Amino acid sequence: MELIVNILGVLAFIALGWAFSADRKNIDWVSVGLMCAISLFLAWFLTSFEVGRAIVSGAAAGFAELVTLSYQGINFAFANWVGPDGLDPAPVNFVTSALLPILMIVPLFDTLTYIGFLPWVIKWVGRGLSFITRRPKFETFYAVEMMFLGNTEALAVSKVQLQHMRAGRNVTLAMMSMSCVTAAIIGSYIQMVPAQFVITAIPLNCINALIFSHMLYPVKVTPEEDRIYGLADTPDETPVEDSTDAEKIELAKAVEAYEALPPVKRFFTHDPAKPEKEPYFSFLGDSILTGGQLILIITANVVAFVALAAVINALLGLINPNLSLESILGVFMFIPAWLMGLDPGTAWDFAQLMGLKLVTNEFVVMGEVSGSVTSFAPHYQAVLTTFITSFANFSTLGMVIGCFKGMVSKEKNDAISHQVGRLLLSGILVSLLSAALVGLFVW
Repeated sequence: MELIVNILGVLAFIALGWAFSADRKNIDWVSVGLMCAISLFLAWFLTSFEVGRAIVSGAAAGFAELVTLSYQGINFAFANWVGPDGLDPAPVNFVTSALLPILMIVPLFDTLTYIGFLPWVIKWVGRGLSFITRRPKFETFYAVEMMFLGNTEALAVSKVQLQHMRAGRNVTLAMMSMSCVTAAIIGSYIQMVPAQFVITAIPLNCINALIFSHMLYPVKVTPEEDRIYGLADTPDETPVEDSTDAEKIELAKAVEAYEALPPVKRFFTHDPAKPEKEPYFSFLGDSILTGGQLILIITANVVAFVALAAVINALLGLINPNLSLESILGVFMFIPAWLMGLDPGTAWDFAQLMGLKLVTNEFVVMGEVSGSVTSFAPHYQAVLTTFITSFANFSTLGMVIGCFKGMVSKEKNDAISHQVGRLLLSGILVSLLSAALVGLFVW
């Protein structure tokens, strides 16, 4: 009976994505079906075979090493934040673990963009995933990128792409950003809750973020739009029509000569049809400044969102000392918790933890259950751990909105702000579907 309820839960969560869609008629159901099949396979493979978890763990460890290296720079300015050697920060505050590494990661990935490597990787990885999922190339690559790098870091290193894409696609990426984790803190997760379910949740959230971002906010992307941009694609400040006839003739000859070169030589030769790159160290300085601005904007938004939630809790407490955003959300989350195939009593406890996670964060919940989670029934361990392994909460809304505000136009920011409800709903539905799929295979 519990398995039947769990299956109904999977179908119910997908149905909610349809019910709250901004444009139901443009949902690509073939794509949704393919991605659901991929998620189902991943849930089975990662819960049943050690090799699958080893692959994901290895990739996570690689990205975590990047963040560890960033502590060397942080240590120079804030040694007391990251330990005496800059290697083992304990305790880790939010700014250190989630934001300051941006100052190293953004310039690193911007450099890979500057030399053309990152656009090349995105193009080919995105093309493969796009073929399988029927989603646009950059969106599919971004799902993998954010799976380990984290939402703010993945957005920051995608600045060129975000600025070229129209507002609707920016909304899609904002929704996807609600459902990731950062590789740097996976090690902290697995010290508190069962590691196998943490590792399983990571790729599931990646695919399910694609599913619900498309269902909740379908955006049709034409073949012309579905391209990967590099720094050379930044529009030239001097319009072609302002050039003299002689300059146009000279440019046409240069382009013809460039196109006559063998492919290998073209790779190392500047395309005269594209604007010249700015000097590298000037570019690097701008990249570092962008990272610093993002940290300030994100910090301000997170502080404001968390503080406003505390104000709401204080006002609710005047009505009833036991009333809070967590308890209210816990009531609303009871039915989804029960649809995981849990008995009513366990579902109620799970719903309260869901509400707590949405208002605070996953660390608070993990800390609360870390001493008892191994005594829970295997099915409850699986669905609980998988659900809480994501950044979907109110403070993440502030992080995502703040990150976009520092990089894209007002029009795109406004489009994202108008969809705040769907952003939060996307993160919740992704976590619910991931947990329900894992629950199918663990009893």
